[in-house]
Amino acid sequence: MKKTTLGVIVGNRGFFPDHLCETGRQEILSVLEEEGLATVALGAEDTPFGSVETLEDSRKCAALFKEHASEIDGILVTLPNFGDERAVATTIRLSELDVPVLVQAFPDEVGKMGLSDRRDSFCGKMSACNNLWQYDIPYSLTTLHTVAPGSESFRRDLQRFAATCRVVRGLPGSRFGMLGARPAAFITVRFSEKLLEQAGISVEVLDLSEVFGRAERLADDDLEVREKLEAITSYVPTRGIPAESLLKMAKFALVTERWMEENELVASAVQCWTSMEEYFGIVPCSVMSMMGTALKPSACETDITGAIGMYAMTLASGRPSALVDWNNNYGDDPDKGVLFHCSNFPVDFYQDPNMSYQDIIAATVGKENTYGTLVGPIKTGPFTYCRVSTDDVFGTIRAYVGEGEITDDRVDTFGGHGVARIPDFQGLLHHICANGFEHHVAINRSQVAAAVNEAFDKYLGWDVYYHEG
Repeated sequence: MKKTTLGVIVGNRGFFPDHLCETGRQEILSVLEEEGLATVALGAEDTPFGSVETLEDSRKCAALFKEHASEIDGILVTLPNFGDERAVATTIRLSELDVPVLVQAFPDEVGKMGLSDRRDSFCGKMSACNNLWQYDIPYSLTTLHTVAPGSESFRRDLQRFAATCRVVRGLPGSRFGMLGARPAAFITVRFSEKLLEQAGISVEVLDLSEVFGRAERLADDDLEVREKLEAITSYVPTRGIPAESLLKMAKFALVTERWMEENELVASAVQCWTSMEEYFGIVPCSVMSMMGTALKPSACETDITGAIGMYAMTLASGRPSALVDWNNNYGDDPDKGVLFHCSNFPVDFYQDPNMSYQDIIAATVGKENTYGTLVGPIKTGPFTYCRVSTDDVFGTIRAYVGEGEITDDRVDTFGGHGVARIPDFQGLLHHICANGFEHHVAINRSQVAAAVNEAFDKYLGWDVYYHEG
C-alpha cells in the first residue's frame, strides 16, 4: 500500500513568539518522517518559518496543496503558538481538498510562560476549531487537547489519523466485483447498488457461467495455469486433495484474477452455495483466501457490503481481512461467542491451516465436489470487527464497528473457527438484531475501530454505531 501523505499547515500569529514556529515545524516534520508518513509543506523560503498567518500565506499554501492534490491523503494543522485561526481555515478552503483534517496544538511548559516562550496553543486550538466549524470543514482531534509531537500519545493519534485517511481516500471511487448471482436463500445479503454508487462505490458483475466457460477454455498445461497451481500448493498444505480439484482451483483463480485486473477491482464477493460445487466441482475458499492475503478481500455469498467492511479495515490496517458468521454462544459466558466460516480466511488468520473439503455441502453434492476449503482455529489476539449495510428504506449506508479479542478457548468443530470475547457482547448483539443487520461480519487482526468509525461517520457521512463496550 502506498505511503500516506499529509499536507502540513503550521499556524502562526505574529504577536506570539514566532520562533516557536521554526522549531515546531522542524519537530513535527521529523516526527512525521519517523512515523513513515510523507509530507507536503511550505518551506522557510516560502513564508516566514514555513508558517501560515496572512491571506498571502494561505494562498501560497493552498497552491502548493493543489499542486500535490493527487498525493495528499489528509491535512495536519499544527499550532506551535496560538496560530491565526482564519488563515488555517482559509488555506484549507482555498486548497479545495476534501480530505480529513487533524488539529494538533503544542503544550506550554510550566517554566516557560513568559512573553518570549509562551505558546497559548491551548487557547488557539479552540479558535482554529471554531473557524473550521464555521467553514463547514470536518476535522479530527488529538486524544489530549495539547500534546507534544514526540510523545507516544501523539504518535498513536497520527497512526489512527493516517488509517482514517486511507479509508476515506480508498473507498470513494473503489470498484467491487460480484462473481455470480445472490444465492436464492441468502436474502440477508441484499444491498443497494444505487446507494453505493452515490457514495462513489461501483459494483461490476460477472455471471458464474462466464467464469466456468472461461476456465474450461484454459488448457491444463497453460503456463499461467501451472504457475497458479504452484502458487496454490505453496500457499497451504494440500495433502489428500485430488489433483483434478487443485487444477480447477488454479483455473478459477486465473480467470478471477484476470477479470479483477481488467476491471480495476479492489475486492470481490463470490457465489458459492451450491452452484460452484454442482457445476464446477470445487469450493472457491482457498482462492478467496489467497486474494485476501494479497489485500484484495473476497467475501462469501455475493456479500458486497461485507466485502466493503473487509476492504475498509484492510485500508486502515494494511493487513488482510476475513468474513465470518456470528455463529454460536460459548457456554454461559455472555461476553463470548463463536466466530465461524467454512472457511476462506487469509492464511495469516489460522494457527495451523490445512486444505480440506466442505463438510456441510458435501452431504448434498458429494465430497468430491467440495475440495478447497481451509480449516483450523483462528490465532489468538485482538481484532476489529465491522459491518456495512445499505438501508433502502431510509436511503443511507449504515455500519457498526468495534474491537474484541480472540481467546485461547477451543471448540471441537470444522471449518475456520475461534472464540471471541467482546465487552458487553449482549449489547452489541441486541443492536445487530434490533437494527436488522446481517449475520456476516468482517474482522481484521488489528485494532483500527476508532479510525474506521471516524472515517465512516465524520468524513463519509454514514450512520455508524461504535460499540465501545
